[in-house]
Amino acid sequence: MSSQTLSQNAYQSIKDDIATGRIAPNTILSERDLADRLGISRTPLRSAMSRLERENVIDRLANGALLVRAVTIEQLLEIVQLRQILERSAAARAAEFGPTPALLEVREAMTRYLGDSRATFDDFWRDDELFHLGVALAARMELLPELLAEQRAIIRRSTIIRTHDNFADQAKEHIAVIDAIVDGNPAAARAAMSLHFDNMRTRTLGSLSSR
Repeated sequence: MSSQTLSQNAYQSIKDDIATGRIAPNTILSERDLADRLGISRTPLRSAMSRLERENVIDRLANGALLVRAVTIEQLLEIVQLRQILERSAAARAAEFGPTPALLEVREAMTRYLGDSRATFDDFWRDDELFHLGVALAARMELLPELLAEQRAIIRRSTIIRTHDNFADQAKEHIAVIDAIVDGNPAAARAAMSLHFDNMRTRTLGSLSSR
């Protein structure tokens, strides 16, 4: 296996561990421990770490130590505001074109969360991603999916959002957006998506205050 492939695999493994909380924010990373765990030498590992550093997933401290960056509440709220602007426009545009089969499948998936208190964060996160991606694709906005992926990667690293354990309200909000798209009502789709992000902001702040 080439050094480039080893580096790519290491990068993805460490990034996934950070995103899912298996490696907690503010953890000091040991190159020796990571190399041993991944079964690779320091050279491809350092390449992977440099990439994570460029993406602001980790920080290099003055003494050379590598620290997993925590996502601040300010960052979360800024992302929510940015996404609200982009995605409410996408929802309105999607209503002009109509729903895709994939978006209708997402609606069906969302109904399962309305009465299911046993759903896990990771389960809902996957379906939530399909919803937001589905709206962007239904809107035929080619650049938006990549932008959303970048912002969601930051959000997923936050310990704040992982405290959510009831997804019924979010599922209802998603269904309202999809139904407005199905009805071909751009104004209603825009309003429903905007409300979804208003509520997202409220839930985020509520999670913080309950700590």
